[in-house]
Amino acid sequence: MNRHQRLTFGPMALLVLLCALWGVQQVAVKVAVTDGMPPLLMACLRSVVASVCLTGWMLAREGSATLRAMLLRTALLPGLLLGLCFGLEFLVLYPALALTTASRGVLFFYTAPFFTALGAHVFLPQERLRLRQGVGLLIAFAGLALAFADGFRVGEGSLLGDAMCVLAGFLWGGTTVLIKAHPGLRSAPASHILLYQVAGSAPLLLIAAGWHGDFSSPLNATALAWISLAYQAVIVTFASYLAWFWLVMRYQAAAVSGFTFLVPLFGIATGAALLGETPTPALLLGLVAVAVGMRFLR
Repeated sequence: MNRHQRLTFGPMALLVLLCALWGVQQVAVKVAVTDGMPPLLMACLRSVVASVCLTGWMLAREGSATLRAMLLRTALLPGLLLGLCFGLEFLVLYPALALTTASRGVLFFYTAPFFTALGAHVFLPQERLRLRQGVGLLIAFAGLALAFADGFRVGEGSLLGDAMCVLAGFLWGGTTVLIKAHPGLRSAPASHILLYQVAGSAPLLLIAAGWHGDFSSPLNATALAWISLAYQAVIVTFASYLAWFWLVMRYQAAAVSGFTFLVPLFGIATGAALLGETPTPALLLGLVAVAVGMRFLR
């Protein structure tokens, strides 16, 4: 199978749908944290529920022999590394969204395409950046820098929260490059890649939640917080991430990841509609610069 097909209308439409789901997710996390759901416990439960859904889906579709074979694959060790990176990503992101606004959090988390494109340029010779793509990255980076500086000026969010969202984006970009760079992962089905991550991340997030004392307060969470958790686990982590890894393994990493610059647009719009967050002109200008930069990555 050609692993570097050109994006056509169907895959691009799917990517836009995924971006919309992920933009809503950041607001869902913010709502759940505000409504009493401990962030690290929420991240752990999300991975556990998604693992159960994915395992059931794989058993129904492929049979138990597939799962046994997966454990014997040469990709098991890098798969566990993927799980560690995935766990660290949300170990950082969920507490960060308790510190900053959803609008800012979604913008800074989706710095991931920078790190994906740069990592692909270094580690994937077949996906080196062309001059046009490099210019696009610089334009998008300027937009993010403008949004970051605007946070200091208007006093929104926090330096720590914004920086933690960028770190989470770095970890996400790193996992995408690892999947494309390792032969065993690159040839694995999308369902295996996702199971490595969600199942591998659960123990780390469980330990972190226990250490942070999150198990003492989940019953204080509202019904809306639990609905938010269900959305994150089933719709986002199980269904949308499965589609995402299917796309990652078939198309150029920079082109696919470039579409995630659309996520802040959906996130900011959802934050304004549901949380009453008012984006500043500088934040919107930064978003425009990010969108322009994304066009250059294609």
